[in-house]
Amino acid sequence: MSDGATDEDRLFEEAVDILIRLKSDPHNPVALEIATRWLARSPPHREIWEEALEIHGMSGKILTDKRRAERKKAFSMSRRSLVVGGMLGGGALLAAGYSAPGLILQAQADVLTSTAEIKRVELSDGSVVTLGPDSAIAVDIGSARRDIELIQGMAFFEVARDSSRPFAVRMGSMVTTALGTAFDVSDDGGFLNLSVSHGAVQADLPQAFARPAMTLQAGGWLSLSTADGAVSTGTRDIGQIATWRNGMIVVEKERVAAVVARVARWKRGRVMIADPNLGNRPVSGVYDLSDPGLALEAVVQPYGGKVRELTPYLTVISAF
Repeated sequence: MSDGATDEDRLFEEAVDILIRLKSDPHNPVALEIATRWLARSPPHREIWEEALEIHGMSGKILTDKRRAERKKAFSMSRRSLVVGGMLGGGALLAAGYSAPGLILQAQADVLTSTAEIKRVELSDGSVVTLGPDSAIAVDIGSARRDIELIQGMAFFEVARDSSRPFAVRMGSMVTTALGTAFDVSDDGGFLNLSVSHGAVQADLPQAFARPAMTLQAGGWLSLSTADGAVSTGTRDIGQIATWRNGMIVVEKERVAAVVARVARWKRGRVMIADPNLGNRPVSGVYDLSDPGLALEAVVQPYGGKVRELTPYLTVISAF
């Protein structure tokens, strides 16, 4: 490295060096541990990692001092070109789970799933969790409490009765607590969703929104927007709750962005909504997950939205 190199340059070269190790020996636990620890050091480390994936993938070369001009040129590319080019070149690395979120997720989660995978797991207290695709949970079951963190994705919980140990599921800063019940939770593109299949669940909403706790009975549901704290509530037929376990999603007056995020867990690669206004529109319907591409088209069709698969790893949804 040259004497005039910045901290950003240094981090970038460290990231590329780690990527080379992973690419040459993808199953080496030492290399994975190095990458995970490096990513956990700070948000800038994670940002540089994603940049290295995109640019190193596009060029197919190791960027040294004399190639820094090429790196700066890449920064000047349009947003759309950078996303598409990065996914084209770095798709194999992303698919292998080398993205910053992917490696951190592997380090944090006790149970996780991949695209279109559904996993049913019995916990040590006798409760059962069915984890949806691209989802992850961390489990902490002790003598006084049973705490679960939904790190990402969606899950259906069938809680074993134990009045001495509350069963709590955290999604971001929202916590749902039950003693013996069944309920469905999901974190969908900035919307936290809860539906109760039977029993009752208390939802403690984020303190930042200054809202009181809510208790939902069987059939009750709520959706919280993490952007502005808006809460929608209602009731639905119990048979419509967690139908994703059987290959269907039933939606009633939810935001397009939330439904797209949910369906996208059955589709390989990243799904992006290019128009925020489209993402904020309400939608209702029943969507078949056996063909997620068609399901996405059905979600946005009422508003004239278009679904375009630009690469096997990138699908873009636009308003026209």
